[in-house]
Amino acid sequence: MSQIFRDRVEISIENHIAHVEMIREDKLNALDGDMFDALIEAAEWLGDQQSVRVAVLSGRGRMFCAGLDFMSFAAMAGDDPDKALSLEERTHGLCNRPQFAAYAWHELPVPVIAAIRGGALGGGLQVALGADMRIAAEDSRIAIAETQWGLVPDMSGFALARRLLRDDVLRQLTYTAQRIDGGQARTLGLVTETAEDPLERAFEIARQIAARSPSAIRGSKRLINGLDDQSSGEILLAESREQQAVIGQPHQVEAVMSNLEKREPVFD
Repeated sequence: MSQIFRDRVEISIENHIAHVEMIREDKLNALDGDMFDALIEAAEWLGDQQSVRVAVLSGRGRMFCAGLDFMSFAAMAGDDPDKALSLEERTHGLCNRPQFAAYAWHELPVPVIAAIRGGALGGGLQVALGADMRIAAEDSRIAIAETQWGLVPDMSGFALARRLLRDDVLRQLTYTAQRIDGGQARTLGLVTETAEDPLERAFEIARQIAARSPSAIRGSKRLINGLDDQSSGEILLAESREQQAVIGQPHQVEAVMSNLEKREPVFD
């Protein structure tokens, strides 16, 4: 099963794992208007696929994503009033359109693992930050690069990176636009793991997740996503609600029985 969105993103699904691949390799998967729309449409479509339990997000070719396509920059900056993008308009819930191209992966009901090969720069890093985990090659180039171009990170990067980085580290990387490698990014917390083959490792983790109860995984993601926005009391109540929704249900019963019977679980 395969779906292509605006000749920018392709999704294939096998064994409950979705591979979401940016396919603009001739431009290092740079972000233009069509890529923004393709990422959003792909995430929205994927959210409706109940058979999917986990997604792997990658870029085809030698780069995960090089960031903004500056051929599109003039229109986005408003030089052409007819094509200017209103950034303050909330077009997708909490987000504007470019923000949602990254934040949609955070909101996706299932876990998302970004596999970073080559690099994730500027907006490309912000797309990767929308994932639950990031697996990068040691030599990949990673940067909050916007200030190099006189811009600020505005694709939900601050909302997502504040969960991962110390405040002073976030400030240093943002103010300097310093490029770091995958190993440094792992040490700082931007990257979950480094691997010789990030895509292979991402699929290895994805298979582990796909073998768990889909209901428990979706419930766990909802809980984790809500941690920053809730008081302790709200978190405790959310835990109880999510547990009540899965306990004694078919997925939970199968998880218990497969463990007791020492076999692989089979989830519908």
